[in-house]
Amino acid sequence: MRKIGVIARHEYLVNVRRAGFIIMTALVPLLGMLGLLVAAFFGGQASAFLERHFAPDTKGVGIVDESGAFTPILPAYEGAFVAFADEDMGRAALQSDEVTILFVIPENYVESGQVMIFSRGSGFSAAVMEDSASVRRFFVDHLLRDEVAPALRKRLADPIKPVLVSLEAEGQPQGGPLGTALNLMVPYFLGVLLIMTIFTSSGYLLRGVAEEKTSRVIEIVLSSVTAQELLAGKVLGLGALGLTQVVIWLVSAFGLSRGAVSLLGVSIPLLARPEVFALGLVYYLLGFLVYAVLMGAVGALGTTMQESQQLAGIFSLMAAIPLMLGSFMFSNPNMPLFRVLSWFPLTAPTTMMLRFPMTEVPAVDIVGSIVVLLISIPAVLWAGAKVFRMGLLMYGKRPSLAQVVRALREA
Repeated sequence: MRKIGVIARHEYLVNVRRAGFIIMTALVPLLGMLGLLVAAFFGGQASAFLERHFAPDTKGVGIVDESGAFTPILPAYEGAFVAFADEDMGRAALQSDEVTILFVIPENYVESGQVMIFSRGSGFSAAVMEDSASVRRFFVDHLLRDEVAPALRKRLADPIKPVLVSLEAEGQPQGGPLGTALNLMVPYFLGVLLIMTIFTSSGYLLRGVAEEKTSRVIEIVLSSVTAQELLAGKVLGLGALGLTQVVIWLVSAFGLSRGAVSLLGVSIPLLARPEVFALGLVYYLLGFLVYAVLMGAVGALGTTMQESQQLAGIFSLMAAIPLMLGSFMFSNPNMPLFRVLSWFPLTAPTTMMLRFPMTEVPAVDIVGSIVVLLISIPAVLWAGAKVFRMGLLMYGKRPSLAQVVRALREA
């Protein structure tokens, strides 16, 4: 055990100082903070900025109505919208800066819906004004001025104001469409980050073993420890490395959650569910054990780094299947396909880490997938250690499938 501890400590200290690890660990919280600031800007300040600089409301909007549906202008819009008899008069008013923008509504507007929009500057100000709520209300109110009640007309101009209410965080601020987007995307990206951590740490193991084997350093190491002790030490050290990264990210996630409430008025129900994080750590540890041992064995089998990475791609592809099916998971995380993937050892960690933040996962899936992983880990450790030892002792060529099977049978 002492030798395993020494190896684990060495692996942890060497890799925790890697520039790539430090940058990745710090970059995720920084990007999250930047995302909050951008969301806060575009959630409120941006609209005021655009309106102030590109679509000021100090002057009226010019209207040339060739269809007859928009004149006379309703009293509620007088001053903000100015009617002109023809296009030439409207253009002259725009050139003299009497109006900020000019709408020319053709005779066939009702059939075509097309409107000519003239502006003095870039087309951006026209696009901002065309999409503004006041212009949309103007068009709706005038088209329906004699056909519907004022209250209904108002609702047609602004048909829906979504207010998301999550049963998991009822009574907390939801944040409307922005809250909906955050509650949809945050769980998915949190699962992706945990999966990335598994493969980052196990990838270090694969590269380390492949480099040590290629440089023959592994021969010196094996003179002091057994292959099983070497593999166990590397797995424990790099597992602690990944756990360090996960803890930093989870602490940052709670901090960003508070920032989301204060800056955006949005709560993320996921971050109020500690059981999600607890189970996420369980699946992280179980998943890491499975994939780290597999990556270590693959690193020992390859004759070069490139060859080892190609072999590892098979297992990486298996783990990525739930990510590839992410669009389906958004709509129904408990569909039969994902329940089946939750019971398969190579896809269970990634599938469950994606399902958990999105929905309430059936207890049978939780217990069943954990039991499957607990049963699989000893088998993977046993087989991985045998393949790891055989691969370390072979140089110049990759062992065949028959040789791998023979090594497992002789164990």
